[in-house]
Amino acid sequence: MNWDRFFDIPSDLQHSWLGLVGLHLREALLPVLAGLLISLPLAQLCVRFRWLYPPVLWVTTVLYAIPSLAFFVLLIDYTGQTELTVMIPLTVYSLVVLVPAIVDGVRSVPQETLAAATAMGFGPVRRYVQVQLPIAVPAIIAGLRVATVSSISLVSVGTLIGNQGALGNMINDANIYNRPELALNAVLSMAVLAILADALLVVVRVLLTPWMPRRSRPKTKADRPEPAAAALEDAAR
Repeated sequence: MNWDRFFDIPSDLQHSWLGLVGLHLREALLPVLAGLLISLPLAQLCVRFRWLYPPVLWVTTVLYAIPSLAFFVLLIDYTGQTELTVMIPLTVYSLVVLVPAIVDGVRSVPQETLAAATAMGFGPVRRYVQVQLPIAVPAIIAGLRVATVSSISLVSVGTLIGNQGALGNMINDANIYNRPELALNAVLSMAVLAILADALLVVVRVLLTPWMPRRSRPKTKADRPEPAAAALEDAAR
């Protein structure tokens, strides 16, 4: 293995190593963002109309079971060998994680908190955005962590449709040019990106949930505000 050529990317990939990292993040994170934007209103409908949740969960689970390569074959006639062909399946796959996470988080909000918000004049939309979602942040972030790490991994499959796999393209070139260091570079790079993205989401969760306990600074229950009370107080401001 030639370590001197660890970051020597073949010209047929048309990107430097940093360019491939940026491309990989774009193809991985945009689908998660799109999945979140779809999941938020869909989850609220599932909470509001409980009969809707089982069929939505069934549909997202069935779509998740479709292999990515089969998804590519279905889409390629319409979207071609483009990033969009990779990102659409990743968006669909994120729904099976995000929808249940948001539904469970929103359903965990105490009924007395919802009643208090209604008494304060909150309508359904304002109550959902300013009370239910803030309390559901830990569950939502947990779902985002799984969806993000999974998406970063699955982008590499795009190498099967015209080198749309970003860092995963190096794995294919490792076989073509007999350069195993390229495959190792790709695997390590994707692992580091997944770890960093996961750590960033943990930091976001910490910043958005100041009422949750911190290991480094334990608080008594009397000193720590309840999440429902904190959400109502912030919403009323």
